[in-house]
Amino acid sequence: AEVRTTLRAPLQRFALTALQRQLRELRGRNVEDGAVVVLDNASGEVLAWVGSSGDALSRAFEVDGVLAQRQPVSPPNPFPCAQALAQPRLTAASLLDDWAAQISTAAGLYIPQNYDRHFKGPVSARSALGASLNVPAVRTLVMVGPEPFARQLRASGIELCENGDYYGYSLALGSAEVSLLQLTNAYRTLANGGRFSSVAQRLPAPSPVFTPAVGARASFIVGDML
Repeated sequence: AEVRTTLRAPLQRFALTALQRQLRELRGRNVEDGAVVVLDNASGEVLAWVGSSGDALSRAFEVDGVLAQRQPVSPPNPFPCAQALAQPRLTAASLLDDWAAQISTAAGLYIPQNYDRHFKGPVSARSALGASLNVPAVRTLVMVGPEPFARQLRASGIELCENGDYYGYSLALGSAEVSLLQLTNAYRTLANGGRFSSVAQRLPAPSPVFTPAVGARASFIVGDML
């Protein structure tokens, strides 16, 4: 049987070569493998899909990193910002505190940290998102609430196994496991004015059917901030 895919062979080869080159540069830093997926924003077609670096570099090359469920850490940061902009509770110029935070939860105190373990003080929402600061992202999620945020993520195509309250405020920092394909398509939702559609992997690809997930105004502002 013949299967026609949406993959572009030159881009597929380029993505694999780029991934392998990056991994060789990161040898000695406990980086063992990676994955790449490239989507067409307008159509949702999958243009490149590299599940691993291959048997020459990877210790588990049979694992498809595009579909594997992993905690993405900082990449979800734009989404609580988008929801706070849509409500609206923030503007791009709003100041957020990047200081040590102790947030009360049912399980005790939640104390988020930035990646470098340092704080910047008062920062604009634009600067906080551009620098991928964790503490301001958590403070933003406190404004909108974990469960409303979880509903927005689901509307953007991210399939959460639990409700937002289960993950709590760490949901802003990627505590929920998600696949690279879902996360990439959620970013595509922002690029399409806050409208979600499924990805396409086979030709002929159907026309995308869009559903609203994030406010168009908020999506535009987040895209400009990024």
